[in-house]
Amino acid sequence: MSSGDSYPATATFVLRPVSSISASHSASVLAAPLGPTAAELAVLDRAAQVKALNAALKKLAGKTPDFSVGVFDRRTGQRYVYRGSVKFDTASIVKTQILACMLLKAQDAGRGPTTAEMKLARPMIRLSDNNATTTLYQRIGGKSAVTRCNKRLGLTQTVVNTRWGLTRTTASDQIRLLEELVDTKGPLKASSRKTAFTLMNTVSKAQDWGVPAVVKKGEIFTVKNGWDTRSADGGLWAVNSIGRVTTKNGKVDVSVAVLSHNNKSMKAGITLVEKIAKLTRQHLKY
Repeated sequence: MSSGDSYPATATFVLRPVSSISASHSASVLAAPLGPTAAELAVLDRAAQVKALNAALKKLAGKTPDFSVGVFDRRTGQRYVYRGSVKFDTASIVKTQILACMLLKAQDAGRGPTTAEMKLARPMIRLSDNNATTTLYQRIGGKSAVTRCNKRLGLTQTVVNTRWGLTRTTASDQIRLLEELVDTKGPLKASSRKTAFTLMNTVSKAQDWGVPAVVKKGEIFTVKNGWDTRSADGGLWAVNSIGRVTTKNGKVDVSVAVLSHNNKSMKAGITLVEKIAKLTRQHLKY
């Protein structure tokens, strides 16, 4: 025996049979986890998805106009944003905001929207009619009224402009707006939520691009797109798309917002926002 051993020369060793080991000790050994739990695996999977999507978007960002994107999965409660707090001009997606504020104003008066209000709201959403939007925007109180309304909707990063199309917003705020349109505990009543869904689910066929590009057979979508070009931007285009993708069985219940500017053309902008939306579905697997 080496000098490092401390056992006495006469030491004896007793081997106990397995049956003599305490039941509690045996149970603890048997109950020891053999690997990560289902919840832990889900966290790891999500982290891998986000990492892959971040990498894909960063690669795309290196050779395309400026953009941001947000996704919220109501089924899992998971939220994803890429440059989610960067402000972009809304262009016509602000019409969804104006619609929500009109519906809230009607609720506050203890009524539903009037025939005259709906006569403006329908073409505003379905056809993206600018004249109808301007009239409705002014009728509900313009910049000051929509700014107050935004606080009720939880839009903390949106700056309303007197010229409604130049309102500045973020992908994070647009996701929040989409959620307020379906939140049963939010400020909008069931009838108001139904009105918003009906209008955004029946946009003109020529305007159902953007978020609907990710929709699979049997799924339901809502959408409002925005596009604009200004001399102040050198003739480049702002192209945005916000909307939701759902199924009747609840297996898909997702809000998506894609904002972009400095596109060379409207067509190029549409191609970009659809590619971004498809990347979110590919990697987040909703």
